[in-house]
Amino acid sequence: MSKQRFLFTSESVTEGHPDKLADQVSDAILDALLAQDPHSRVACETSVTTGLVLLFGEVSSAAHVNFARIARDTIARVGYTDAKYGLDAEHAAVLVSLGQQSADIAQGVNVALEQRKGEEHDGYLDSVGAGDQGMVFGFATDETPEYLPTSIALAHKLARRLAEARKSGEIPYLRPDGKTQVTVEYEGDVPVRVDTVVISAQHDPEIDLKQIRADLIAKVIGPVIPDTLLDAGTRIFVNPTGRFVTGGPHGDAGLTGRKIIVDSYGGFSRHGGGAFSGKDSTKVDRSGAYAARYVAKNLVAAGLAKKVEVQIAYAIGVARPVSIFVDSFGTGSLANEELAGLIACHFDLRPAAIIEQLDLRRPIYRDTAAYGHFGRVDLDLPWERTDKAETLRQAAREVAIN
Repeated sequence: MSKQRFLFTSESVTEGHPDKLADQVSDAILDALLAQDPHSRVACETSVTTGLVLLFGEVSSAAHVNFARIARDTIARVGYTDAKYGLDAEHAAVLVSLGQQSADIAQGVNVALEQRKGEEHDGYLDSVGAGDQGMVFGFATDETPEYLPTSIALAHKLARRLAEARKSGEIPYLRPDGKTQVTVEYEGDVPVRVDTVVISAQHDPEIDLKQIRADLIAKVIGPVIPDTLLDAGTRIFVNPTGRFVTGGPHGDAGLTGRKIIVDSYGGFSRHGGGAFSGKDSTKVDRSGAYAARYVAKNLVAAGLAKKVEVQIAYAIGVARPVSIFVDSFGTGSLANEELAGLIACHFDLRPAAIIEQLDLRRPIYRDTAAYGHFGRVDLDLPWERTDKAETLRQAAREVAIN
């Protein structure tokens, strides 16, 4: 029987995309607060538009930071330093409306339901309740070295390369905003070719499309996409509207948390709906999603599945997950329920345990706010480690024997 052939598409955006700019500001504020007070509670949202930055949400912290200064420095670092871009870091208005975390939420995070009800509990690890209800998903696949689907891995690399070419001056007419999209053709579970590449790159007004297309094919697409995945049928679209001068927050307002599929698995896996950026690690939207990725990646690294999706669900104020679900899509060496049993035995998925094991009360988040939170070989992120793989491998052997 021939294997099914299908197309799958994922997108990424550059750090100058307005939504990603907002994410980076929110996470820069989180990092600054954690640097002074590791127990800061943060839910910081950022909105950006022409000449204006709005910071709003909830912060409870002993830290003292200049929120407006952090926002300006982050915007400048991305490259919005000229009024002709519609947002100038030093001259934009920055409005701050950050209040304290709700006491109703805080009481459930500070003392989990298990302790409030007087149930038998495990001290500190049962003391932190989830900061919200909800479900998170983790995913991993062995089709790339990053344990990511090929489409999102390539889209991120294109977006990063676009920014590098701008910042280095290699393509001097580029501006900060940009988007990439890659369509991969699969045969069964194997990526066999790239069908379509789309790049939209903001540029200076005097540059014509012919030059932009030639430069991006030679200096962005060429260095990123392997020749083995390109063929005569691969379609390449560069700035398909014909012009992309007005961009960034001037062309489209930006808001924290609007690129959750870019942040995760490019649509290849399900998503619980919660954003990551601007949230401290008591928020399971973030820490739970990182833990789910950690679990999934270790399962694949252990050779227990070629690809796997893990769902973890929480109730607000309750430490222990209400459910764990595993799907290996028929690629597992054990049944899904047996994989779930291994997870329950070898991973502690209570918020306090996740925070402790992955060391999440540190200022490590700003760099995750562009180019994805997973598969980041350029960063030493604890949820990307495969230190549990050998333990899982041995445990799986015992399950198989028994």
